[in-house]
Amino acid sequence: MTSRIKLFFSYCLFWFSFFVIARVIFLTYHYPLTDTMGLGDILLAMLNGARLDLTVMGYFSLIPGLLICLTTYFKPIVLDIILRIYTGLMLFIASFIIVLDLELYTHWSYRMDATPLLYIGKEAASSGDFWTTVIMVTFWLILFGAFSWAYIKYVSKRTKNIATANWKTSIAMLLLTALLIAPIRGTVGVAPINTGTVYFHESNMFANHAAINVVYNFGYALRKLNRLSYPENYLAADKTQLYFNEMNESSGETVKLINQDQPNIIIIVLESYTFRFIEPLGGLPGITPNINKLVHEGVLFDNFYSSGDRTDLGIVSILNGYPRQPKGSIIKFPKKTASLPFINKTLKSRGYNTEFTYGYNIDYANFKSYLSNAQFDGIAHSQDFPQELNTSKWGVHDHFVFDKFLDEANQINSPFFKIMMTQSSHEPFEVPMETVIEGKDDVSKFLNSAYYTDKSLGEFIDKVKQTDWWENSWIIITADHGHFMPDNPGNSNADRFKIPMLWLGGALAKQDTVIHSYASQTDIANTIFGQLGFQDEDFMFSKNIMTRDYKPYAVYVFNNGFGYLDNTHKVVFDNVGGNYLMKEGATTEKELELGKAYMQTLYSDFNKR
Repeated sequence: MTSRIKLFFSYCLFWFSFFVIARVIFLTYHYPLTDTMGLGDILLAMLNGARLDLTVMGYFSLIPGLLICLTTYFKPIVLDIILRIYTGLMLFIASFIIVLDLELYTHWSYRMDATPLLYIGKEAASSGDFWTTVIMVTFWLILFGAFSWAYIKYVSKRTKNIATANWKTSIAMLLLTALLIAPIRGTVGVAPINTGTVYFHESNMFANHAAINVVYNFGYALRKLNRLSYPENYLAADKTQLYFNEMNESSGETVKLINQDQPNIIIIVLESYTFRFIEPLGGLPGITPNINKLVHEGVLFDNFYSSGDRTDLGIVSILNGYPRQPKGSIIKFPKKTASLPFINKTLKSRGYNTEFTYGYNIDYANFKSYLSNAQFDGIAHSQDFPQELNTSKWGVHDHFVFDKFLDEANQINSPFFKIMMTQSSHEPFEVPMETVIEGKDDVSKFLNSAYYTDKSLGEFIDKVKQTDWWENSWIIITADHGHFMPDNPGNSNADRFKIPMLWLGGALAKQDTVIHSYASQTDIANTIFGQLGFQDEDFMFSKNIMTRDYKPYAVYVFNNGFGYLDNTHKVVFDNVGGNYLMKEGATTEKELELGKAYMQTLYSDFNKR
């Protein structure tokens, strides 16, 4: 009996040690962020994180515990073989999750959950740099190999000393295995342990993230993947309705910046185009010389924010006026997207011809289903270009897409609504242009790709000005989302979501104008409609930002949290920890809860679609 108990505890200790070392690896890999914590916070991350480590240890040790219990009458070699196979498989999977999370955190600033499963396919891996991929795969195999060796040397050898036993040993091992319920629950309270339980820091989210066991995080998210719903008690119903109505009430009287009743409308969505690229927005000089010049020919909005942080989230915010959700993406649910309003459908009912053009693969991120629900008159994607132009890892480079977009616009009947998305400024930032911004680091390559997209945009605008439809056209330039580079770290950082919105075209009644009101991608829909003289209440999250009594605010949503911004407040709330990360300017309960009212309205609407 003693030898089996020793084996059981050795097995549990093996997995606990594995996860503790995994946390040390995470902290080391992200040393610049770890350096902001201090020794005390590092120790607290290790201690708090140990609770989730024990939980996963408990889950992983359940089957081995039962095997040790049920093989009391078998030869040791049988138990050894079964445990080696089981442990090898779990090590292989757990090591992969841990290593993949190291690199994903660099880009996403939150621990890996089930999100990568939403983007499985060739394109899902396209953003990875080749050598980074090689290094990570090598690291994965090293981690797997090292702990496989440790298991064989320190745990597996104990099975060789186990003799057959009687029913008393089986009962004892069964009771011992049953005790794993304690670390699995992780608490003596009513609710079992969860990710938020290990949060300990009020403001440093990296410190909290370091305490998370990423294997637990992934497994928990995977279990919830196809059962996505949001709480109906996030904020009381009476407060939710009152605050949301107050935030969005308006007389509808609109300041007109468009001099045409039915202008052609073009939306150009630039990939990952953070405000840091654009000097007039306080960004770096020399990255977007064409946009910097065009700002003086149009209307610039300098407090404009993306709703989310990925392309599939951004396009829904723009085209449907629908905010990002804290978990998952509505674009993955065709039944729900079919119930959303679309800008193009509203304009089509008013006589517009509508088209969508982009250089991506249409099968990525469920775009095919989404665009089918959109019912554009015409859709062009990577497969509609000559094969020799599909040279980017994501599809077709921007200047080719702009050329096709222009050809289509020259052939379509007015009035038309056309929307286009670029892609060349996405990782891995490879562009068909002689390098302008030198450097092999990611930031330099990112800036260089942004320069290329700006160059392609500038050439497109120059050509459009020569067309006969320019004078009757309104062009809206914005981005699908911001980016953590350069200098926008942290997934809850408002600067990470700040993007441009620039209006151009012959239909503009004003030029060289800057509007400072806070606004979001979701506001594009009813702002367009307002300039055309109507509003569409189906776009319930879209505000006409040009009404005279507009109440300026913007909401951005990150992984399981949100930020609320207006002229005097900056409130950021983390759902996992259940705490405010920032309460700048908010001194009353109502001021803190405006963003919650917005999110509760979103939750309830999402649940019923």
